[in-house]
Parts: sequence; C-alpha cells; structure tokens
Amino acid sequence: MESLQIIQHNILYSCSYQKEQSSEQFLPEHSLGITLSGEAEYFTNEGSYLVKPGTIGLMRRNQLVKKYKKPSITGEPFKMIGVFLDQKTLRQYAAENAIGEQQPYQGNSVIQLTGNPVIKGFFDSLIPYECHPEKLSDKLCKLKTWEAIELLLQIDPSFKNFLFDFKEPHKIDLENFMNLNYLYNVPIGTFAKLTGRSLSTFKRDFFKIFEATPEKWVQRKRLQMAHYLITQKKKRPTDVYLEVGFENLSHFSFAFKKYYGFAPSEAGN
Repeated sequence: MESLQIIQHNILYSCSYQKEQSSEQFLPEHSLGITLSGEAEYFTNEGSYLVKPGTIGLMRRNQLVKKYKKPSITGEPFKMIGVFLDQKTLRQYAAENAIGEQQPYQGNSVIQLTGNPVIKGFFDSLIPYECHPEKLSDKLCKLKTWEAIELLLQIDPSFKNFLFDFKEPHKIDLENFMNLNYLYNVPIGTFAKLTGRSLSTFKRDFFKIFEATPEKWVQRKRLQMAHYLITQKKKRPTDVYLEVGFENLSHFSFAFKKYYGFAPSEAGN
C-alpha cells in the first residue's frame, strides 16, 4: 500500500507509506491539521516548517504550499488528520454569532498550535472515525467544524480576523508575485486568482510585462533554475525536477534537452 486518503465532507484522513513523497497544492480553504506519525516539511513564501508526530498547525487559505513527506525512521507511515474550515461554514458561523466584517488579515499564514491540550483533545476525538468514516455524517462534520472554530476563538480571540476575513485577493504586483512563485506546479488559473485577476486579465497583463505567455515564461524560468541547480549546486536531475515544478522526470528531461540542446544528465559534466 502506498497511500490512502479518506475525505468525509470537510475532514481529511491521510496516510502515506511511500519512503518519500512530494506534492504541492493551492489551499482554497483554511486548514487545521495534526501529524500523527512520520515527518514532513512544508514550504510557503513565509518559510519552511518541519512537522513531526504531535505537530498541530493552522494554515490560511489562498496560499501555495509544497510538502515533502517522509515516514519515520521506525517505518511508520506519514499520517495526519485535517479539518478544512470552509468559507460557507465560516459565514454561517459568523452570521449566527453576530461576527461582523473583519479588516484584511495581515498576520502569519501558518500558525503553530502544537502542545495545546484543547486542540489535541479535539483531534483525539476524530481518531476513531479513521476506521469508520461512514459514521462521519454531514451533520456530525458540521458540528465538529463548529467545535474547531469555537475552540480557536477561545484560545485566541484574534483568530477572529484570521478566520472571518472573507475578502478575496486584491490586484497585486504581478511581476513580483510570479518571480516568487513560478516554481509552484499549479494551474495558470490559480496564479490568476492569487494576483486578484480573471484569467483573461491575468494573461493580458502578463504579456505586457514579460512579452511571453504565462506557460512559456514559467517553463523557461523553471528550466533555468534547474540548469543552475545542476551545474552550480551539483544536484542530480532526479532530485531537481520536482523542486522546479515538473510532474515527472521524462517530461522534464525532454523540455530541458529541447531548450538547452543537451540532456540534464550532461549538464553537470
């Protein structure tokens, strides 16, 4: 068995037996999670975060995240439980609890809650459902999500601004954003959303700045970074292709050879 994911409404149980696994994703909703076993390193624009068994974290929506998962040295798989605090549920909670419009959130996008006994107890209550996910009805998932919201607000009232800022990303500096985020392997539409633009406006603004389509520019930047990592940092192509945003080694090798005229395996010689 390599990996198993169970998603019941907005509650996720994830288990990976692979020796190493990397992935990257766009988080459209806030996520509260705990690591049960194994280790992983998360990378965001704010820095990197090493998670071990017992690590609890709250991650803000609308951000890009890279994850490198590893099993423990004792052979245990990487296991975690996550609860997505979706916008619909948060809006319902805000309405029923008279929580007004919040100012744009300006704090950290990743908040550590490791060691908090209340949140740990909350996740302990979810562990039995891993083997019986069918027991997590829609009504029960809603109750558990509301419980998580209530506990976070009790821990720190300032979480109100984190959770209930419903504003979407505003139009930001596209050039600076792309130079910081081109290594994330996500759809162009996600880049558009995070810069506060429709897809058509994003493509139009992008061409004005870079004089290239987003697809061509992103691939060129990734290949240039790969070339640097192989020739200057002496990394192997097998260690580089995921790091620079390619999904598989064969596609990376083909694109690299087409752009540079030689295979990535020859670049470090």
